[in-house]
Amino acid sequence: MKISISSKIIEGPWGGGNLFVKNLSNFLENKNIKVVHNLFDSDIDIILLIDPRKDSITTSYSYLDVIHYLKYVNTNAVVVHRFNECDERKNTTGVNNFMIKANVCSDLNIFVSDWLKQIYLNQGLINTNNRVIMTGADKNVFNSEGYKLWDGSSKIKIVTHHWGNNPNKGFEIYKKLDDMIKTQPYKNLIEFKYIGNLPENFEFENTSYLEPLAGNMLANELSSNHIYLTASKNEPSGNHHIEAAQCGLPILYLDSGGIPEFCKGFGIGFNEYNFEEKLNEIIKNYFKIQKEMINYPYSSDKMCEEYLFEFEKIYKNKTHISKDRYNKLESHKTNKILFFIKYNIKKTISSTYYLKILFKQGKRIKLKIKSTFLK
Repeated sequence: MKISISSKIIEGPWGGGNLFVKNLSNFLENKNIKVVHNLFDSDIDIILLIDPRKDSITTSYSYLDVIHYLKYVNTNAVVVHRFNECDERKNTTGVNNFMIKANVCSDLNIFVSDWLKQIYLNQGLINTNNRVIMTGADKNVFNSEGYKLWDGSSKIKIVTHHWGNNPNKGFEIYKKLDDMIKTQPYKNLIEFKYIGNLPENFEFENTSYLEPLAGNMLANELSSNHIYLTASKNEPSGNHHIEAAQCGLPILYLDSGGIPEFCKGFGIGFNEYNFEEKLNEIIKNYFKIQKEMINYPYSSDKMCEEYLFEFEKIYKNKTHISKDRYNKLESHKTNKILFFIKYNIKKTISSTYYLKILFKQGKRIKLKIKSTFLK
């Protein structure tokens, strides 16, 4: 079996989607399944479409590239579309409609949470072949081996971490806690640490701050704390709370998006009105909740096994699926000769180069150079 994943792997601190691609690629390759990140081979069995947009810095190809590949290169390949994005997450417009439009090439949809699936079904997604596979983190990295229980008398350490710096990541609540810990009784009770990127012109006054971390360095830092806080709004899944839970930290989480599906039974939820009340509640029940963390189920191994199960099932039916798909793709017209010219040029040279410059406050500048004849 050969699987193409439509996203490149970026080493070092990055977003949760990058970790998903890295974990799944490693898992599949350990199962002797060939993994590529392009559409250059004519014998691809399964295409995993991560982000159908062509302007994403990690995207290898768009949904239109997939359609052209299915029509002109390999009609027998099948497509799995992974949904992990929506307008609600960052207060954008047009993302949901685009995802639904791009879904025309999909034979199976996989959502990272039931919350996200319901959003798309309610907004007109026609495809009925849908699954939910919960995200997981690598237990070889994120585990409770280095976790130290709170002693019940010293300051309790609370931590959060984010790669993204969108305000919806929860900075209103993080700033509220930052203000709380300079006053009694919290001044002598709580320490708060933030790891990751911050919004422009955002500053903490009483909170410890660290630049983005990844891998073992991040796991070690998380494990040195006692409670994890996430106030992220409308997050379809997220990796941050999963990594912390696997390290043994009870989760204080905003009851929003798909996150409650991952945290229920392993922490305490709150809303914008009762944060302080629930903060005190999780501290009071810390030892009881922490005992449950050993049973936290959402690992990358579990996630990857579920993906492999779906891949094997759709692989067995790919001949039947590809025949039924023909009429659906015929509405997407393109010049066949022009397509093959572009396709073969792309196979010969790399048509897109990216320069990523990281500078203060975690901002990214992307310089994108495209050969004009490939536009």
